[in-house]
Amino acid sequence: MKKTNGLRNIWYNHLSSEQRYFIRKMYYLPIDLKDKLTGKSHKYVPPRGYIYTGSPASGEKYYKQGQHQIRLMQNYIDLNSNDSVLDIGSGVGRSAMVLTELLDKNSRYEGFDVVQKGVDWCNKKIKKDFPNFNFTYVPLFNDLYNKEKNDASQFIFPYQAASFDKTFSFSVFTHMKMNEIEHYFTEMNRVMKPNGLSLHTFFLYDENDAERISKLENFNFPVDRGNYKLMSDKVESANIAIHKEELHKMAERSGLEIVSIIDGFWKGPKKENSQNDYQDTVVFKKK
Repeated sequence: MKKTNGLRNIWYNHLSSEQRYFIRKMYYLPIDLKDKLTGKSHKYVPPRGYIYTGSPASGEKYYKQGQHQIRLMQNYIDLNSNDSVLDIGSGVGRSAMVLTELLDKNSRYEGFDVVQKGVDWCNKKIKKDFPNFNFTYVPLFNDLYNKEKNDASQFIFPYQAASFDKTFSFSVFTHMKMNEIEHYFTEMNRVMKPNGLSLHTFFLYDENDAERISKLENFNFPVDRGNYKLMSDKVESANIAIHKEELHKMAERSGLEIVSIIDGFWKGPKKENSQNDYQDTVVFKKK
């Protein structure tokens, strides 16, 4: 379901989260049925119409996307088989299903998400086979995904302090508000062990490309809020781009250090054989 700027305007500004879920489900229903009948579905991969994070894909492609995410963590935060890890915004298990092959039985995986159907899927399909994997639903408001009332900027992660070696998220902070993101940084700092590492993806920019990302074809951020930009002022969580300088300030206030920023290719054509993510990847360390 390729979205042009016109379609994005309708998708984010004129449809409710329930309507977006329903349209996705109906749009992908024929090919989901074909996959099921031809044996192309994967045990831990939901049907395309069930996927609400990123672009729905076949079982094989969805699994490869998960493998890509795990490779990034192995390369940039030294993810190990005995790590205790926190998946912030676990979605429908894209990372978790691949982690089942990496993490050993003495490790610990915790994931939480604001969309209950994603959590229910993961508990039914993944936790059933891997009891050291736990998925938790947190009923927080997000104008892209739901109509809950609880404020993400006040949410306390349901885990003890200094519990995790590594924390991570993919395309989560691209769908949150600035005060929510900084609060999550503070909570990441609290639940990570000393010198813990964290990997997350963002849409980032600086003074050199601030104007250009407002005018990119099919994917742009025309709403300027000073130190960040929005794709839509009606659905603020649709997509957010943050100035790199502001991200450093947010991390500093939260007790985190930015170790590295690996630019993605969302602002331009993908470089041949690039192993980077589409979004910009940021590695944090607990001070």
